[in-house]
Amino acid sequence: MYILGDIGNTETKLCIVSKNKISKKITFLSKSINNKQLNILFKKNKIQLNKIEKILFCSVVPKTFSIISKFLSKKIKLKCYEVKKLNLKSLIKIKVDFKQIGSDRITNAISLMNNKNNFIILDFGTATTFDVLIKNTYYGGIIAPGVRLSLNTLSDKATLIPKINLKKINKVIGNNTVSAVRSGFFWGYAGLIDNIINLIKKETGKSFKVIITGGFSNLFKNSIKTKASYNQDITIKGLIKISKLIK
Repeated sequence: MYILGDIGNTETKLCIVSKNKISKKITFLSKSINNKQLNILFKKNKIQLNKIEKILFCSVVPKTFSIISKFLSKKIKLKCYEVKKLNLKSLIKIKVDFKQIGSDRITNAISLMNNKNNFIILDFGTATTFDVLIKNTYYGGIIAPGVRLSLNTLSDKATLIPKINLKKINKVIGNNTVSAVRSGFFWGYAGLIDNIINLIKKETGKSFKVIITGGFSNLFKNSIKTKASYNQDITIKGLIKISKLIK
């Protein structure tokens, strides 16, 4: 069994994987985690630490990774690896500054790579990211403000705008503050997504399969003009591939 995890700015997703299949998922807030909470989580989920053979994370929050890796290394007596500390060149070609690529983004690219197809990976996380994979080469991408972060910032800075839950809206013109904000974010992000994907196609002169994942992917997958496939486990599947580098 392996422990594989994705440490994001908002949430950490930790999975127990056995024979390349996810058997258990645990999700918790990244920046509030501590040893006491980790002990409770592992006991509550009845994770048999003595059966763990490998530990691998992709992380964009170094402090959280440090807390979790020290906890697990002490409990299991195994080294806790981070994706970018491994030799990924044997899995994928990278055309950008390796130091500045988020571990989650390169993991997603490795998850899909098949040496035949081109992919655009759209991830609705704390930021909304677009990553471009052309056959076996990661070409870089785009980082836009995250939907939830933008919504919260607007309500925090504008006194008369309440916090709202974003949902699909059919009409473009709102008839009150809430529907106007919903329309702006829903149709605004739908337009942003389609426009960026079209610009990527124009700049590269290539066709792409579009994969969407992350928090708001269900909302937008059938609301954009671009045909897209939904894949919520893309990062963990990438970690499964990468874990083969750990001997």
